[in-house]
Amino acid sequence: MKTKSILTIALIGLTLGAPNAWAKKKQQPEPAPLSLAGQQLEAQYARQFEALKQEILAALPAVNDTKKAAFLAAREAEVAADATLKQAQADMAEIKKAEGAVAHAKGKWIGGADKGIAEARKKFAAAKTDAEKAAAKEELAKWEQNRADGVAALKERQAKLDAVLARKPQLEKAIEQATEKRDAAKAATLQAVKNLGLDPVLTSDERDASLAKFVVMMEVTPGGLAAYADQGNQQLMLIDQLLSDDELLVRMVKADGAAEGNYGRAMEILRDISKASAKSKEGPLNRLALAVALEHASPIKQRNAVADTTAPEFVDPVKRYLHFEKAFLDKELDPAFEDLSTWDYRMVVDGEEPDKILTWGREMLRNYRPDQVTKPDYRWRYVELVRSDIRYGSQDNQFDEPELQFFQNILKNGGICGRRAFIGRFILRAFGIPTTARPQPGHAALAHWTPDGWVICLGGGWGAGNTKGRYGKDLDFLANTQARMAGDDFMQVKRAQWIGDVMGEPRVFGFHSRTQPQFWYGVSLYIQKGIIEASNAKTLAAVGEDIGEANVTKEKIELTKVTITEEDRKIHLDDKGAIIIPAAATSEPTKSTGEIIFMDSVLGGKQLHYSRNGGNPVFKYSFEAPAAGSYELTAKLVTPSWQQNLMLTANGAKDPVEIPLPFTVGMWGETKPVTIELKKGQNTLSFTRRSDGQAKGFSIKEFKLTPVGGQARR
Repeated sequence: MKTKSILTIALIGLTLGAPNAWAKKKQQPEPAPLSLAGQQLEAQYARQFEALKQEILAALPAVNDTKKAAFLAAREAEVAADATLKQAQADMAEIKKAEGAVAHAKGKWIGGADKGIAEARKKFAAAKTDAEKAAAKEELAKWEQNRADGVAALKERQAKLDAVLARKPQLEKAIEQATEKRDAAKAATLQAVKNLGLDPVLTSDERDASLAKFVVMMEVTPGGLAAYADQGNQQLMLIDQLLSDDELLVRMVKADGAAEGNYGRAMEILRDISKASAKSKEGPLNRLALAVALEHASPIKQRNAVADTTAPEFVDPVKRYLHFEKAFLDKELDPAFEDLSTWDYRMVVDGEEPDKILTWGREMLRNYRPDQVTKPDYRWRYVELVRSDIRYGSQDNQFDEPELQFFQNILKNGGICGRRAFIGRFILRAFGIPTTARPQPGHAALAHWTPDGWVICLGGGWGAGNTKGRYGKDLDFLANTQARMAGDDFMQVKRAQWIGDVMGEPRVFGFHSRTQPQFWYGVSLYIQKGIIEASNAKTLAAVGEDIGEANVTKEKIELTKVTITEEDRKIHLDDKGAIIIPAAATSEPTKSTGEIIFMDSVLGGKQLHYSRNGGNPVFKYSFEAPAAGSYELTAKLVTPSWQQNLMLTANGAKDPVEIPLPFTVGMWGETKPVTIELKKGQNTLSFTRRSDGQAKGFSIKEFKLTPVGGQARR
């Protein structure tokens, strides 16, 4: 196999005549007419494409017609058996439906009517005028009629339930038999695949370069290649470079190819990245560079702050690469980032956010909730921000600030499922974790990578929705991720699909597609299935389904354990005589409660987090003041939102002092000073929260008490 490095592109030393040519082409679907040279190129690429196809077909061994027919027949039998099982399961579900209808008639309908009748009778008994009595009597009559309707409905529904319950043994038997038949059909299909004897074809990399080249030319089309190459010598050379680089072609199509088939633009991006960074030549950064090139081959529109009218319209792919390169080298990303594949990286670098907002996201979370950055449970690492701090509801979205970027406004004002899923995916991308949208009927959720496999967050489990791109149904996306985790064996799946492309089969990337796979794509899916079963791949249950459209989870949240040392709790005077009280130096509580959480701070030592949920608990500090007098109190803290206040009571004073908390957008800031009186010796400060809107969280590093005038009375 010929193996030219992708970074030989850098040696061409070209500059683009029109950097945004591909973006303009996308915005203007009608391509410019080809020049005479372009027409000749199109004919040349068409001949090359056809010759390549014939070469591949000639090299492929013939598939035994009898065995092929046996496989297709087994596949049809499995599809039929699966349909029979689904129908049996649907019939059984009628029992649950009928039980629910009976419960509704008994509870909400009749039970509600009984409550209404009782209330109407009370009103009638308490009525003092004829009009009040008449109104109560009319209301009573309505509720009595409503109850009679409920009783009639219950009788009808109970009869239906009794009828389906009588069939329950029969339905259970039908499910058992259908399951056995389906399992037998599955086993027969897998055996039929093995009987085809395709292992020598699918386990060999001998044809990979030719197959990958065919797939690329098919996706671009000879006309598309010619249209791009017709723009100038630079573009022509890039196409020549692409079609002659066997290793690059295979890596590209294994990672699902260039977005919208824009391989020319992908080559431009690769070249520019290699010129901008010598570090992109190998290892994870080389895979990252290719991921950026493939994903940004079709321009990604950048979501800027409304007030930022001069910001770029599209994400700059080279800057996006350089952003993640720097973050990786500075160890700002998740430790797992280094081992991700090119395909994985595509779902890190595809965000709409400006690069500076990715930087903000990492800094914000490390400031505000550092415990979520190191959370051992990867299902919730980073994305737990949604559960802990993104309040459900759209009532405050009207207060989005035009100067803030979209994700900063979500942190500030919350949102319903769409906005919560958006910021969940954003914060995962910011730390280098692959993630994708996972919508389901009437609801937005997300899916993301973990070391144990992909997991759904904030929505129903696998099978409840779709993913974007070629996989469609989420179960097909999941199967692809599980097979990819098996390593080199996954190439068998891709080879079968590429051969299917050569044969002109429709592309079908999962069993849940509306299109039934033909021979080679069918083979690819069964090989994928076998790889998944052999690897004992896990299918992770969804997390956060109960807060998909709610504020407070019912799940138990494990708090990160920290050891608070005497040094962390040491109250001291600074060199100007101010009293410094570390936030962790509380006299109560002395350990995390769930409402108040102590955690390691990015600034060193510990910090106190006052959570969004859980009411307004009190926390206190007891300390010695060197002198009596007036002191100005400030707090070093970080807030993700607005409309927040601390209420301070010093030494049991009757009236608390209100401390407005600044909106720091997740960065460290300081409150404006408030004046309190301290006595010499022992003092106690008590804090609680008051929110102008719904409660929101904040984190405190320390309090500072500065004597007014620089000196307090001794």
